[in-house]
Amino acid sequence: MTENKESASEAARHGPLFIVINVGSGHRDTEEEKQTMGRVFAESGRAHQFLQFDGSEPIEVLARRAVDLAKTRKGVVVAAGGDGTLSSVAGVVLGSGCPFGVLPQGTFNYFGRDNAISQDTDKACRALMNATISQVQVGLVNGRLFLVNASVGLYPQILEDREVWKQQLGRSRFVALLSGVATLLQSRHQLQLRIESDGQAASLRTPTLFVGNNRLQLVQAGINEAHAEAVAQGLLTGIAVRPIGTLALYGLLLRGLLGRLGEAENIQTFSFRRIMVAPKKMKRIKVALDGEVAWMRTPLVFEVAPEPLLLLVPASSELAEVE
Repeated sequence: MTENKESASEAARHGPLFIVINVGSGHRDTEEEKQTMGRVFAESGRAHQFLQFDGSEPIEVLARRAVDLAKTRKGVVVAAGGDGTLSSVAGVVLGSGCPFGVLPQGTFNYFGRDNAISQDTDKACRALMNATISQVQVGLVNGRLFLVNASVGLYPQILEDREVWKQQLGRSRFVALLSGVATLLQSRHQLQLRIESDGQAASLRTPTLFVGNNRLQLVQAGINEAHAEAVAQGLLTGIAVRPIGTLALYGLLLRGLLGRLGEAENIQTFSFRRIMVAPKKMKRIKVALDGEVAWMRTPLVFEVAPEPLLLLVPASSELAEVE
């Protein structure tokens, strides 16, 4: 184990970088961003190779190629993109023994921001050159990784509708807000869930179940401090909305934007290491993981991954201010 840690640390300091970059993340110019990355790495004397995701093959295929290269050449896998891109690449990196670096390029960048990684590409690349390994908790749903959050019900629908709006109006937080409002206006569906944890079972009726693994996102939404901090103590935090009407849902959205969601009476919050969620009369269900939506077979098992991600975090002098 010590030998593996030393090998990973050596790769983090001196190994080549294999960068999986998503051309569709955020609103930035991919070629310009690549030039910035390449310039910084070249100035630092760091070998690097780009593996560009353009949709012609699954991003996991590129990530596997990057992991194989990193293992062979004792290097680092780096993901450049939004939280969904980082999550997809991290799902392949987890358990490989390879260090994992991130260059946030998305709209919200919760994972990078929560780990004090700059959203400015030049600064993030320079910080990567002096970064150290931190063991970071990740969550799983039926074995599939998520870094920030996973959910069922209303939230996956919001994400699907948001993608349509973004294709028409561009990628921005304002467009994301407008699409969310439009989705809530049409929402009527309630889920009937059976939740089991530590040998106990309970029934829950809710329009959405949200599971968080990101302290920053939970804090900014105004979730109870104890539950927000639970993700730093080896737990995940679940948030369920009690059955309410459309007007009340708008109220919850407003509270979330104002950072006061935890004050709402219609919210149920709980922390856990592992739960099993069985939707009534549903063999498959849409699950949102870090902004990406996928169909999964039920029941769903949400849990903390048994091993951490070997994330490269900036040195203390290069930590970005969390916004």
